[in-house]
Amino acid sequence: MEFLQHNWYWAALAAVSGSLLLATSLRGGRGGISPAQATQLINREDAIVIDVREAAEYASGHLLNARHIPLGDLPNRLADLEKFKDKPVILNCQTGGRSSSACDVLRKAGFSQVFNLEGGIAAWTEAGMPVSKKKK
Repeated sequence: MEFLQHNWYWAALAAVSGSLLLATSLRGGRGGISPAQATQLINREDAIVIDVREAAEYASGHLLNARHIPLGDLPNRLADLEKFKDKPVILNCQTGGRSSSACDVLRKAGFSQVFNLEGGIAAWTEAGMPVSKKKK
């Protein structure tokens, strides 16, 4: 206790730092991953990728082996994805906004490992990752 009385500023700094770390963790805990992290999940844990963009956007280029389910259709197609409830699922769109909403839909449906590709396909291509124009 005497230490804290003489070094209150260090204790305050530690408390503020810990609070910021916790807040950042909770915000980041929404499952956002970088293109490099997505690649690791795909290669090491056989993650599936779901592209929630519209058909024309998907046709212009998507992650290899990505399944196409537009965001508007996702709630009606949850049964198609039921077998993946306990596997890593990566959702992507153009910049990460729509896929973030899609992550919420899957989490509410009971999917345990849902990840949003931060920056979407734009960040993916900017990182030099391959895209495909084949239909899946």
